[in-house]
Amino acid sequence: MPPLPEPVTPEPLTAEPPTDETVVAEVTAAVAGYEAALMADDLDELDRLFLDAPHTLRADASGVLVGHRAISDFRRGRGGAPARTVTRLHVVPVAGGAAVAVAETLRPDGTRGLQTQTWVPTADGWRIAAAHVSSTPPADRGPGAVWRERGSPLVRGSGAGPLAGVQVAVKDLFAVAGHRVGAGNPVYLAGARTETVTAPAVAALLTAGADVAGIVQTDEFAYSLAGRNVHSGAPVNPRAPGRAVGGSSSGPAAAVAAGQAAVGLGTDTAGSIRVPASYTGLFGLRTTHGSVSIEGLLPLAPSFDTVGWLTATGRLLDDVAAVLLPPATTLPAGVLLAEDLLALAEPGVADLLRAEAGRLAGHWGLPLSTGRLVEDGERETWFEAFRTMQAAQAWAAHGTWLTAHPGTVGEDVAARFAAAARVTPAEAAAAADVVAGARRVLRDRVPAGLVVALPAASGPAPWLGAGGASVEAARGATLRLTSLASTAGLPAVALPAGVVDGAPVGLCLLTAAEQDRALTALAATADAVPT
Repeated sequence: MPPLPEPVTPEPLTAEPPTDETVVAEVTAAVAGYEAALMADDLDELDRLFLDAPHTLRADASGVLVGHRAISDFRRGRGGAPARTVTRLHVVPVAGGAAVAVAETLRPDGTRGLQTQTWVPTADGWRIAAAHVSSTPPADRGPGAVWRERGSPLVRGSGAGPLAGVQVAVKDLFAVAGHRVGAGNPVYLAGARTETVTAPAVAALLTAGADVAGIVQTDEFAYSLAGRNVHSGAPVNPRAPGRAVGGSSSGPAAAVAAGQAAVGLGTDTAGSIRVPASYTGLFGLRTTHGSVSIEGLLPLAPSFDTVGWLTATGRLLDDVAAVLLPPATTLPAGVLLAEDLLALAEPGVADLLRAEAGRLAGHWGLPLSTGRLVEDGERETWFEAFRTMQAAQAWAAHGTWLTAHPGTVGEDVAARFAAAARVTPAEAAAAADVVAGARRVLRDRVPAGLVVALPAASGPAPWLGAGGASVEAARGATLRLTSLASTAGLPAVALPAGVVDGAPVGLCLLTAAEQDRALTALAATADAVPT
């Protein structure tokens, strides 16, 4: 790393400020050593530099870690920190011989950050007693948080057909001839080949008359629901400013919600269509697993990866379905409101969705009943098996590249891949057996003709920058909802249901395999449901 700049001494607060040139010099050297160890991912040295005490703290937007052991475990699980340079260092001596160091940092992609550390003297040298890290994407990034590449259009369709003139925003996982797949990561994009064949799902839309308006951002390698990419930033949620769009289909959702495209073509492995749809007040479809070709799609977990799309209206959602999917063979005969799954939602959300399910069932002329979809004990067993199997497949897909490019993905995604790397073949095989059994059970419980209503997400979109236990609890509850359709390989549609705490929330409808068009037909009429 380049030498650190001279520290900036703040203006004195009194006529005789308590300066200590020795402390400033020693802490400056200690910070330089810390930065060198961080960029080299020298875990032993980083462990040594943090005070070995139960009250040592490390905090960022995701929450607070307390204790040397917790901090060490986090660092060992994230796979290295993003490359950065310290552009300015401020060292302030404080009472007791300690000092506060504030480092201003800059990443290659323009992200600026602040790292504040409290350094304390010990018999073995200076140690960090508390640290806080924050980062801010470039203020001038603008549409780069949504669009990776845009044209007028980028690829013109046939101009004739049921989708003539419809503008499609394509998630940066699909092959588009003449362009590269970047997977939300600039290093991956730089090494990617130019595609020579367009993915069948994209090609079918072009043949039906739609245009590809451009390629839009995704959470890195689609391994996130946050909708916050450390490289491109968090796109604006037009329906709830200041809140997340949700991921990993963050770019498609943001483009459609802002009116910059009519269709957002994305993927859904664990909820990546349904969650952004809920957070932005859109319609979104996760298709039956295998019903739309995933050829030309960068994988995350092939056993669960599906093609999906987002629209502002149910009618257009159904129009796209008519191009990409076969007709349904069974008409809906009833709606089951899954009370066990409503219990995973925030109380205000659950109340709204109960009312909305009743209104929609009445509008559709379908009987509404209440009951359970999942029995006690099943949900956690199935959820853990799903996560283990997904993680094993994600590492199989990307582990080699990640190992060769350490420190190139954001901390949250890196932590997930680090956990995925630890899944053993025996654990993966056992999880696959559980998932196969769960798929059979769920498909038996959701026969053709039955529509199951449940929350699309556990609550409204979180505020950007929010972290801590409450956000993690909400993410966990949402994944327990979304992973059921993923585990079973069933189609699911998210419909706008209303507003809670000033932000959209969605109702999810789940039905039998290959009956996707039954759901989109209901969505097409939901536009006209009286409020």
